[in-house]
Amino acid sequence: MLMMARSFLRKILTNIFLVLVLTTAMYAAKATNLKETKLSFYLHDISALCNPNATVIPVAGIAGKAWTFTQFGTIFVVDDNITETPNPKSPKVGQYQGLYVTAALDGLDSFTTASIVFINKEYNGSTIQIQGINNNAPVTEVAVVGGTGKFRFARGYITSKTYSLDIATQNSVVQLNVMVQHY
Repeated sequence: MLMMARSFLRKILTNIFLVLVLTTAMYAAKATNLKETKLSFYLHDISALCNPNATVIPVAGIAGKAWTFTQFGTIFVVDDNITETPNPKSPKVGQYQGLYVTAALDGLDSFTTASIVFINKEYNGSTIQIQGINNNAPVTEVAVVGGTGKFRFARGYITSKTYSLDIATQNSVVQLNVMVQHY
């Protein structure tokens, strides 16, 4: 009886091992189906300063201090249009929706977490999720931490560069270059 139990247990363990090996092989084969997509487009940041059509609005900050882009602790909600070219009337690609937080004591760095929500024909309904520090460098980089739809399981990075900035209104156009790997 003990011999039969050992033999049965050995068969079960062998079968479990085979299932694990086959499952690992399937996932390894699927990993070779990884796609790489490169995109370039422009977001249009319209500041709440003197503009009823603002797409960037401060919603919280330190009591008694001005809620500005350079004031540590200020939180902004953003819903920017994304277009194919720097011209705001060019075809719309999607929306950049999320948060900016002035995250450095000197006011020079902001933390961003956002979704790029696509509405164009090719990627309609898909999203790319980003997160990272946006500093005062000429070109900044944040991580792609996920995605949905055509960008499911996305990973990669986005570089951003100010294309234009109107100091008086604080409105800007920012070029985004996206490199993502996804399934």
